[in-house]
Parts: sequence; structure tokens; C-alpha cells
Amino acid sequence: MKYVDVRGARIRYHETGDEAAPPVVLLHGIGRSLEDWSAQHPLLEDTHRVISIDLPGFGLSQRLPEPTTLPLLADAAWATLDALGEKRPVHLMGNSMGGAVSMRMLADEPGRVATMTLVSSAGFGKEVTFALRMLAVPGLGKPLLGRIDRRTAPRVERTLFASRAMVTPERVAMAIKIARQPDFIACYLEIARALGGLRGVAAGWRGELLPLVADCAKPTLLVWGDRDRILPATHLAAARAALPSAQWHIFPRTGHMPQIERPEEFAALVRPLLA
Repeated sequence: MKYVDVRGARIRYHETGDEAAPPVVLLHGIGRSLEDWSAQHPLLEDTHRVISIDLPGFGLSQRLPEPTTLPLLADAAWATLDALGEKRPVHLMGNSMGGAVSMRMLADEPGRVATMTLVSSAGFGKEVTFALRMLAVPGLGKPLLGRIDRRTAPRVERTLFASRAMVTPERVAMAIKIARQPDFIACYLEIARALGGLRGVAAGWRGELLPLVADCAKPTLLVWGDRDRILPATHLAAARAALPSAQWHIFPRTGHMPQIERPEEFAALVRPLLA
């Protein structure tokens, strides 16, 4: 793992593959880290420069001084690629909140995007896990996020996967490490409240962003797991309606992170789009 300075903040990234190969950029979800994409590096690096990023305030990256919003995270991702010398059109892949960041990146800089893969992406419906909605309740968010420890972290991890085998000691330890970072709680609450509230994912930013993404008309792949307990697979229908030219796939017996639960199948699915 390496770090790069982005506007005074240390941003963590992981890079594999030939630097001259076409670039693939991998973005994680809310409260998560680039480890959510670690299984895809060895599967894609033979033909691509693969870059995964800890977005500011998440993973082991420092926050930026401004409040954490979707436009800020998108701008920071582009700034990170600039710092890495990557100016070519990129293949964006985003999971959950990372999908929303990817769409914002595309809307802001369409000429810098080759394709987009949205994996259980936020932005296509208001329904979201009750745990995330509870963070919007005044006085509850900070205490809840401050209690991620060896007892609670495994329960949180279990909500992400259909298979309990995915809840490994390494993933639990990483979740606790991330939760103990100094910027974690503040950044989590800032972006959670910017994207939604007690009633679910807010309609305002979704209604503004989706037409912009559709107008860009980039090759897009929509991916979901049929047992997603964070953002339900029913959102796939809304995603297909919003982006009618997009390809789509739903993985059976799979939760919120198909790129982890079905790594080889996921890589095989995305390769034709990347080519």
C-alpha cells in the first residue's frame, strides 16, 4: 500500500499491473476501504493498470478540510488520479457509495471516463438498511459508530454478505482499525446525512445526478447480488430504467459485495466491458 498527497491530505491507494496498460479505478462504499476490491487486483492486473483508492476520511486516508459530500469525494478521486499521473480515460468501478461517487465523477468529467461499472450502487432508490438510517437520528450516529469493536464488528460484516464464510478475522480486524481512525466518525456522518436520512436515501441528489449520467451515454454495467441487505436488488429495476442502454447482471446467493463473494465470476463479467 502507498500514499499520495492530495491537497494536504495523505490518500492511501493500491496499484498493480502495467502502468502503461488501460487504467481501472476501484472505489469502495461508505465506511469501507480499498480492501473491498483486493480480490479483483490479481484478476484484472494482467491486462490493466488497476488502482484502488481509500476515499478521503475512509479506510486509512486522511480527510480533506471541507465537509464530506459526494462532489468532494468525486473531485478528490480525480485529484488522486492526477497525483498518480493518470490522465487517460479510466474504467470506473464503484461499490455502494463508491457507485454514487463514480456517477458524480462521470457527470463532472465525462471525457475522463471510458466505462462505468456500478456494483450494488447507491442512487437508484430510497430503501437502505435500517442501520444507516438510524445514523440520521440526532444524538445516535456518533455513539453507534463509536461502538464498532470485536463484539459488534462481526455483526456489521455479516450484513454485507450472503455467506458467513466471508466474515473473516482479517475483515473484522480491518473494520475495527478503520473505525478507530480519527476522521472516521465525522466523515461517515457527514456523507451519510448528505446522501439521506431517517426516511432513506434522499431523492434530491438522485434526481439531479441520474439524468446527467444518462446524458453522458458511456458504456455501463449494472451489477447486484440478489441477497443484498444494504441496498436491495429491487433497485436494479430502477437502475435499468434510469440507464436503459446499460448492461446488467444479478448474482444469485450473493450479498452487497459481489466483487468479494464471486471474485472470479465478477472479473469474467466485467472483462468484455473493459475490452
